[in-house]
Amino acid sequence: MSKSWRPATQLVHGGTLRSQYGEMSEAIYLTQGFVYDTSEAAEARFKGETDGFIYARYGSPTNDMFEKRMCALEGAEDARATASGMAAVTAAILCQLKAGDHIVAARALFGSCRWVVETLAPKYGIECTLVDGRHLENWEKAITPKTKVFFLESPTNPTLEIVDIAGVAKLANQIGAKVVVDNVFATPLFQKPLELGAHIVIYSATKHIDGQGRCLGGVVLSDKQWIDENLHDYFRHTGPAMSPFNAWTLLKGIETLPLRVAQQTKNAAKIADFLAEQKQVARVIYPGRKDHPQADIIAKQMTGGSTLVCFELKGGKEAAFKLQNALDVVTISNNLGDTRSLITHPATTTHKNLSDEARAELGISAGTVRLSAGIEDTDDLLEDFAQALSKIPA
Repeated sequence: MSKSWRPATQLVHGGTLRSQYGEMSEAIYLTQGFVYDTSEAAEARFKGETDGFIYARYGSPTNDMFEKRMCALEGAEDARATASGMAAVTAAILCQLKAGDHIVAARALFGSCRWVVETLAPKYGIECTLVDGRHLENWEKAITPKTKVFFLESPTNPTLEIVDIAGVAKLANQIGAKVVVDNVFATPLFQKPLELGAHIVIYSATKHIDGQGRCLGGVVLSDKQWIDENLHDYFRHTGPAMSPFNAWTLLKGIETLPLRVAQQTKNAAKIADFLAEQKQVARVIYPGRKDHPQADIIAKQMTGGSTLVCFELKGGKEAAFKLQNALDVVTISNNLGDTRSLITHPATTTHKNLSDEARAELGISAGTVRLSAGIEDTDDLLEDFAQALSKIPA
């Protein structure tokens, strides 16, 4: 594989393996185990003296192709594909920590991510401090002698806040901690956390990478040494492996990732500009707009906007529900990164388990709405929002 290939080419050809039959599309290896020519060959493979697959829970040819293709796109040395995005999050966090260690995490996280660091980790003696991740001084103040991991997502879910990844990485390197970045909202096309100094990158491949509402998946990417020393044994023994069928589905989805994300981002930007002019809308947050509160950091670490738009309606929950129910083209769903435009009300869906105070800290009000723009015709989407908004008092 040529390292000089650009992303669109890598996502079609990267990591491809072909059997003796020379198939065009990647093969699906739906097998639990693998055979050995001799007992000596089996022993050598288990010792790691020869290359090859041992058991599908550890890896398979189809999963290997997906992992290699993601590495080529992300600029990572190694990766492990997981059954879901949350399996990737949990593995990336827990595989490197022990009782007595400390996590500093941005408070603006997806609800399940907050549960992992705020509720699950403490059950195993791992402490966690949540901070307003927008300001580097908050990260620095939260450091203790036991801090081993910094965890963040940027842009954040759902309010599209930005964390200075390079700044956080600099702090982490000073104390020998690792930075774990959930890069779902930026996609690997618009932001490269490893190039910014992060150590581990995670994705819910369910989102843009599949991007067509078909299957679950996740992936953890890092340097080979970190994978070998931390994730490898955790992955083998706890079993969060991705199904080879899902890996194949994701391989086919990733081929069109640049095309889909380009149209989704175009639609998101147009809708954000439209919403910003509507009297029913109190505010619009979109990384591609100059009025984003952290536009300076966005210019430094992102090469594009986002497929997501966050906006707040003046009429609160009643207006948010009325808008969502009136939309024809846009579908109500808590998923994102899909070819279809999807809309959700975070306070009653993705972030409903947070307290009122926690939601207020994150800027999630009763009127907050999150839109994931799809690949539909831009004018159809704008007309759909116009007719839905007309049903809400200004």
